This record gives sequence, C-alpha cells and structure tokens, in this order.
Amino acid sequence: MLRKALQLSSCRRLSARGLSTRRGGSTLDWGGKVSEIKKKIRSVLPGGTWDLPYDTSHLPPEHADVVIVGGGVIGLSVAYWLKRLETQRGAIRVLVVERDHTYRQASTGLSVGGIRQQFSCPENIRLSLFSASFLRNINDYLAVVDDPPLDLQFNPSGYLLLASEKGAAVMESNVKVQRQEGAKVCLLSPEQLRSKFPWINTEGVALASYGLENEGWFDPWCLLQGLRRKVQSMGVLFCQGEVTRFISSSAHMENASGEEVTLKRIREVHVKMDHSLEYQPVECAVVINAAGAWSGQIAELAGIGNGPPGTLQGTKLPVELRKRYVYLWHCPQGPGLETPLVADTSGAYFRREGLGNSYLGGCSPTEEEEPDPGNLEVDHDFFQEKVWPHLAQRVPAFETLKVRSAWAGYYDYNTFDQNGVVGPHPLVVNMYFATGFSGHGLQQAPAVGRAVAEIVLEGSFQTINLSPFLFSRFYFGEKFQEATII
Repeated sequence: MLRKALQLSSCRRLSARGLSTRRGGSTLDWGGKVSEIKKKIRSVLPGGTWDLPYDTSHLPPEHADVVIVGGGVIGLSVAYWLKRLETQRGAIRVLVVERDHTYRQASTGLSVGGIRQQFSCPENIRLSLFSASFLRNINDYLAVVDDPPLDLQFNPSGYLLLASEKGAAVMESNVKVQRQEGAKVCLLSPEQLRSKFPWINTEGVALASYGLENEGWFDPWCLLQGLRRKVQSMGVLFCQGEVTRFISSSAHMENASGEEVTLKRIREVHVKMDHSLEYQPVECAVVINAAGAWSGQIAELAGIGNGPPGTLQGTKLPVELRKRYVYLWHCPQGPGLETPLVADTSGAYFRREGLGNSYLGGCSPTEEEEPDPGNLEVDHDFFQEKVWPHLAQRVPAFETLKVRSAWAGYYDYNTFDQNGVVGPHPLVVNMYFATGFSGHGLQQAPAVGRAVAEIVLEGSFQTINLSPFLFSRFYFGEKFQEATII
C-alpha cells in the first residue's frame, strides 16, 4: 500500500494543481503585469522615458513553469517533449539552466555515441528502440525552418557482444528478451563468429550476440546541437548559471504506517550567474533534475537524503561522478569497414572511427581501480596495462596499434543498480529525475525525455512504462539491475 502511494501520490498532486507558478494565474501574463507597473512608474516620474537601472538580459526570467537543471542531451530532450506535447503553443514556459555553455565537461560530447538494444531489462530495450526510430527520422522531429537538415552520420554497423562459457547462458536469456521486445539480434557460435569476422580471435569465447538493425553509433555533438536549436525555436529559454539553492514550502502528514512524513514543494530556484556573485530567484512549478553526473548534488540541495538513515527522508539519490577514459588509436592492418562495436569478455570495447583505420575504445575500471573524478586528466598507463592486452589478445592486428590521442568523460553512475532514475521524488513532490543512466543516457535520451514530459503533463507514463525506474526503489531496496553495462 505504501509502495503504491509513494509511486502515484506526487503525480496526482501535481496534475491536480497544474503548472501554474502563481496563485490565481499562470506565468504567461507576467510580461503584461510588468508592462503595467512600468506605465505606472513612468506616469509619476518627471520627464523622459523610464529605463531599468541596469541590464538584466543575462539573467534568467523571474518566473518559469518548468526549470530544467542541466542542458545536456537528456535535459534538452525533456524540454523538447514538454513543448511538443503542450496543449497549445506557448502554454508552458520552460527554462534550461546549464552552467557549462561550452559543454567541455558534458557527458554527451565526450561519449563514443553508441546505440544498442542489447540490454537485459525490457524497459531499456524499449527505450533504445524508441530512440533508434527518433534518430532515424531526426529531421521529422528536429527540423527548423530555413536551417540545414541534421546529419547524425549514423553508422549502422551494430554491436557485437562476446560471452565466455560462464556468461553464455545469461547472454542467451538476454537475447530471448531482446527478440521478444522486437530487437533484431542473432546469436553466433565461435565458428560462425570466425567466419563472419576473420580478424577476431575466438579463444575464450563461447557465444556472441550481434545486433542486425538499429545498432551502431552516431555523432552525439550533432544531436546535442540539433536539440538545442530546435527547442530554442520552440520558445525554450536558456540561462548560463549554476543552481545553488531551492526555496521550498512544507506540509506534514502521516503515511499508512502512522509514520509522520514531510512533503516539500520547491517554490523558487536560485540561479547563480557565471563568474559573478549575482543570483536570480526563479519562481517555478516543476524542477527537472537532469544534471547528469552532478544530479546527486542537486538532489542534496533540495534536502533529499537529509533525514535519519533507513527512512524515506534519509534515502539519498545514489548517483555519482565516475570518470571513464576513451582512447583513439591507429592500426593500418586493423579490422575493416564492416567492423561493429565489439564488447569483449574482459570488458574492453572498441569501434572504428572514420575511414582511415582509426579506432576508439576503452574499458571500465573495477571498483578498486576507479580513478579520481576531480579532473578529466587521462591515465595513459591504464591503456597499456588494462586495455591494450585484451585488445591485442582478441584482435591480433592490434599488437601494432599506436595511440594517437585520448580523453576522459563522466558517467552519471547509479551505484545502486546501474539503471536510470526517472520520475518524481515521493517527498519533494515537484522535483522529477532524469539521471543515473550509467553510460547509456545518450542513446536513450529521446525516449526518456518523452517519458518525463508525459509524467509531468499527464501524471503517468504513457508511451513506455518506466515505473521500475522510480526513486522509491532505493527506499525499498528493490534493485532493477541492468546486466550489460559497457
């Protein structure tokens, strides 16, 4: 009973009240009221026209229906679907707050741009199938009048996942689920694998799964810029700044067990301007936490997790910064143009980059090897000691590879079960999450954006049921584990 109440009550509460940020009216008449105030001031001041005492064009608006914290591909997708699904044009005022307008540290631009349906959880498969359709028809969604069409440079070479004897049964089970969900995936024996990809060494491989459709990689920067261009044309507002504080109101109630809980509603978001001590309070009805690797800090600002251990109030958002390295190397005798993205039994992965025998790849470290996320410096020894030996063992041609460059990026890593967190918080009732995807957020962004917009506007998931991704699972200790994290 408590579980059901936690999942549904906040959605109903919000949909009943609507998206108005002010009692007795919406934010859409604010401009008119400001104009009236100016007229009154002008009428009592002697001579001349009345001007603001200083330029405020760099500040966010004082009112927004929805404030999205994080302007990466997830946040922009939420903004897109909120505007796409609004009942009439201009009905919802959306503000996106992004602290890094260059996106230098954004996970989107630093990723390898892969998309696959080879997951263990049906919900992840459905999300990626939806996103694959979105990406295939990108200009039906994101075209802007008089602007050139988007070219995501999608390479449909598929994913090739390798399993040892120990992992073969799990892979077989996963592929069965993937096929049931409509994904086109086949299983390959070691002999079939050697026949199709002669460059691969099948030692230690008992089974492989190969994506036949809707898998490969694309240009993540193009998707990011295309979403940003589109939502700006739809009237979404942008602000470069950092969210530093939430102002909330509280109400106390008893749950079904007789335990007193405090419900919070965020009324204002304080946005600190870049390179300044200045901040702007933004009155709002809904806050979307799409801050990626920093979403745990945003949750803490809202008081989430600041309660006694073992209680709902004391349950933290288990999303933290994890640093991952991507290496670019050249190998003249390496695998050819038909090469898929290969995920080895060791955890190492690689794919081709362009036409000139260049490759991208890396490997997720063990818990003990996790690097310091305080900077984006690259550990080149990690490649020599932990990545290259596995690559050379699986693809003998890689014995002679030469590393040309490398970079590091961030995962918004969900330490609980490596799956996304989507939907409202049960106690901070107007904060919604879109985070924690642990490396597969880029490929699922179009579908996640729609899911969040649906639950904000309709009070429930419509297209894909993402109830297993709700925050309440952390309190109940119910893991929704994704087995195939690359």
